Formats: sequence, structure tokens, C-alpha cells
Amino acid sequence: MSGRHRSRPTLEQVAARAGVGRGTVSRVINGSPRVSEQAREAVGRAIAELGYVPNQAARALAGSRTDAVALVIPETEARLFAEPYFLDIIRGISAELGESDKQLLLTLVRTERERQRFEQYLAAQRVDGVLLASVHADDPLPERVRELGLPVVLNGRRSADEPAAWVDSDNAGAGRAAVAHLAGRGRRRIATISGPLDMYVARARLDGYREGIAAAGLEADELLVATGDFTEEGGRRAMRVLLERAPDLDAVFAASDVMAAGARGVLRECGRRVPEDVALVGVDDSAVARLMDPPLTSVRQPIAEMGRTMARMLLQELGAPGAAGPEGNRVLPTELVVRESS
Repeated sequence: MSGRHRSRPTLEQVAARAGVGRGTVSRVINGSPRVSEQAREAVGRAIAELGYVPNQAARALAGSRTDAVALVIPETEARLFAEPYFLDIIRGISAELGESDKQLLLTLVRTERERQRFEQYLAAQRVDGVLLASVHADDPLPERVRELGLPVVLNGRRSADEPAAWVDSDNAGAGRAAVAHLAGRGRRRIATISGPLDMYVARARLDGYREGIAAAGLEADELLVATGDFTEEGGRRAMRVLLERAPDLDAVFAASDVMAAGARGVLRECGRRVPEDVALVGVDDSAVARLMDPPLTSVRQPIAEMGRTMARMLLQELGAPGAAGPEGNRVLPTELVVRESS
């Protein structure tokens, strides 16, 4: 009687019996190739000895899937819905997954507690894979997903040596193109508003800006560099800083259209005309750029296509483990769209 009511063995108990980590057990259960044969055998023995066959694991061992993919965005609801970038990424991912009958689960992870809760959700085998957008340099989630035996594809990178699969745009090229355009229009005091520097995308665009300044034969001046956070208010704050430091600036490259909109508001408040006094260029070529007054020159990213490519890479990984490794990473081209602001 007591045997029938004994609680089921846990994943942690299987890991302890096998002498491996919890993530290794999950990878074995998921059929991941990223496990040594010795570890696979040890986990198999532990599962058999303990009688560990929960429903989710049984389905995984039978080769079935949840038919669900999680898109994780570590940002607030306010930023998610305020920035066209995220909506375009979601649109591209949804279009690609819709053709494969996969369900898309959108998850916002804003705190450490929410991240831990999401990791528990993943450990319960409720999704087949993870797509991750807006990654910061110190984000541990890609490693945690991989430890659990699930494939993950990032929108962007945490560093130039990103180990997880990723899709990105030519961010350094965006900065170079913006500066070359402004210099070609006769601007000589070209400032920039970067994104947060704990994000590779922001550092790459800033690098492109600096390369563009050098290529144009202009003097590098760190007083012309201010840091934003990809929000409109961040663009406003950074623009005020730039005007205080360098009131003679005659152009600004903002690392996103949304920050450019914030900068545009401050320039207007300070009596600076765009483009007569200060030329302005953004990045994304979003609806924000087209609706600004005057319409914003912007470096177009193929945002929806990045979403589609991310989803396609993940689907390839689900069909053939290893197919979306480093050799599958993609950098998509950018294109300068000239409008009246420059």
C-alpha cells in the first residue's frame, strides 16, 4: 500500500543517481545529440532503476512534440508595444511558424524571478524550442535553454563569439552608411545616439559610426557620442546631453527610429530646424520614420525577414539536430532610405 502511494521520482533524483547534472537528464530525455554515450547510458540506467517515466517524458521518448515554440522578449510591455521593431519580428516569426502548424507562445521575461519561472516551464517539456529577441550581454537564458536540451535561436548576438545560433543584420554597416550619407551632404559635426552598450547591436552600430567618421576624414570627438536605450525618452535625454556638450553639431545618427523621434522633439524645442540646422538619420525604417515631420532618413533592416529566418533555423534544428549551428548563422543586409530629414 505504501509503495503505491510513494511519490514519483524526480528529475533531480535521476540526475543524482546517474551522477550527472539536471540539464543532462533533460537532454537525454529529449533525444539531444549533445550528450556523451557514457552519460546517456548512466541516465538510462537511473531512469530504469527509479522508474522515472512522467507523462511529458514519455511523450518525448515516444518521439512526439508539443508543437509549440516560445518567443522570449526580455523587455516590458510598454517597450514591446511602443516599438515597431518587436511587432515586425513577431509578424515574421508568426508567418514562418504558421506554415509549419507550430503554435507561438510569446513570453516577456523582465525579472530574475520570471526567468526562473520560465526555466521551470521549459524543464516541463512544454515547448519544442525557443526564439530569443533583444539579448543583452549578460543574459544567461540561451545557456539555460541549451542545458535543458532545447534548441534556441537568437535575434542578434551577445558578443562577436556568440555560441548559440543567431540571425542579425549588418549593424556596423548601418552606422557606416548613415555617416557616409551625412558627410556626403556636407555635415562635419556628426553626433550619434547609441543604444545601451551592454547590447552587441548597439556596440556594432557605434563601431560603424566611428568607422564612418574615420572614412570621411572627420575628427573623432567623444563629446559627439551619447548613450540611449532604444526608447523615445532615451533619445530625448541623449539629445539634450549632445546639445549641451556640442552646441555646434550639425547632424545626428540615432541608432533607432524611436530614439530619433525623441531627438527630433528636443531639437524642435531648442529651435533647431531639421534638416536645415541639424540633419537626422535613424535605423529600422519603421512606420515611425515615415510618419515623422519631416520624414526620417533611416537605415532599413529586414526585420520581418529576420523573424522568418530565425523561425526557419529553429524548425531546421527541430527536424535535424545540429542543422542550425554556427555555420547556419545569418547576417542580413541593410539599406539606407533617404527622406527629407537629411
